[in-house]
Amino acid sequence: MEEVRASSAWVASRSSHVTVDTSGIEKVVETIKDSIPKIEWDFEGIHYFDNGPLTVQYLFVLDALNFCFWPDEDLNYDNLASGLKAALQNDKSVFDADRLQKYTGPQLRELLKWPRPLPLEDERVRLMHEIGLELERSFEGKASNLVESCGKSAAKLVALVTCHFPGFRDHSLYKGHQVFLYKRAQIFAADLWGAFKGKGYGEFNDIGSVTIFADYIVPAVLRQLGVLRYSSALASIIEANSEIGSGSEEEVELRACSVYAVEKMRELISQKSGKQVLSVELDLWLWSFGIQCPSLQHHRTLSIYY
Repeated sequence: MEEVRASSAWVASRSSHVTVDTSGIEKVVETIKDSIPKIEWDFEGIHYFDNGPLTVQYLFVLDALNFCFWPDEDLNYDNLASGLKAALQNDKSVFDADRLQKYTGPQLRELLKWPRPLPLEDERVRLMHEIGLELERSFEGKASNLVESCGKSAAKLVALVTCHFPGFRDHSLYKGHQVFLYKRAQIFAADLWGAFKGKGYGEFNDIGSVTIFADYIVPAVLRQLGVLRYSSALASIIEANSEIGSGSEEEVELRACSVYAVEKMRELISQKSGKQVLSVELDLWLWSFGIQCPSLQHHRTLSIYY
């Protein structure tokens, strides 16, 4: 994940639409440094968990599909997580690798009990086929084998996932420089760590290497907290609910500056309080803050990466 940190810092140092406000970081850190808000991973009770390989399979399918809800204003992450959970409780073979390769759009809708086409539905189906095929080809059909092969290293798991599954290769070109963000690959490691409470399939010796997961919500929360500042042109685009192109400078800056800002927050918390806080924990706090503010305006980009 060092390439995520390094390339995000590179963007932040050259960004023209998004600025990381050092004084804003200091104010937020001063507020939370003595009592980092701890958020339970499944605080809403929406995820499947049986403490075994089926949970790993569920989380991998969930994180393969965890992107782009905003075009349908009634759809959100909770619908995906709880819909897949209910499907698995009803049929334990629903995410077997051979079945993942055969789903159609209408069948995915039926799984989720969703009444109309999903945003980027063809892409979601394509990614289900991709993970089913590669799990079958390289990991005997089981995401748990993928996790076991990483030797308790979150960084190695992210590298394996992005190597074997092209749909997780979340990177962009920015001013001629390659920027790595790997949101869904990293969130798979974090979900395992959160679900299994750092034990078994969720035991990673380097969970601190995981960065935040650059999505829609976190930049909006960081702006609300005064940590990020937007140019007037970018602010106008977001406030008008206009779409921002995937891979555009504005979009890359929103995501990369969020990663960089939270890394700076984490470092400052450590300096001021002597406590080591994980980016994963800060991300969960920021995200839970964000979903409790339905009026928060976020950027809109059609993307399979978040």
